[in-house]
Amino acid sequence: MIKRYGIEGGKGTGGQSLPFAKAVAADGWLYVSGQTPMIDGEIIDGGIIAQSQLAIQNCLDIVEQAGFSKEDIVHMKVFLTDARYFQSFNKVFKEFFSDCPPARVCCVADLVVDCMVEVDMTCFNKKFK
Repeated sequence: MIKRYGIEGGKGTGGQSLPFAKAVAADGWLYVSGQTPMIDGEIIDGGIIAQSQLAIQNCLDIVEQAGFSKEDIVHMKVFLTDARYFQSFNKVFKEFFSDCPPARVCCVADLVVDCMVEVDMTCFNKKFK
């Protein structure tokens, strides 16, 4: 069985409706779509620290809404717009995941919204199999 979360009206920049689910669960796995440092369709002001905190928190909120926990996160993908943000992002990452760090990839990429970071998460919990 596949369950989709957040298909009923996710909003992107400028209030546009997003054409994808915030997350999809299947056979114990949860795949969280990439999250940016956005509140109500607007990217927050602030540097890489504030933007990293919100992007991660936005993912964690979706994880929790789907019934998973931080301990269920097995992998993250991180997209930074500048390699110089790497150390600052790692400090934020450690604040969130010091006791249960997931595997991770981090790369530099142009993002389709005007922010410094985007993250996604993959979770697993056998109770959802």
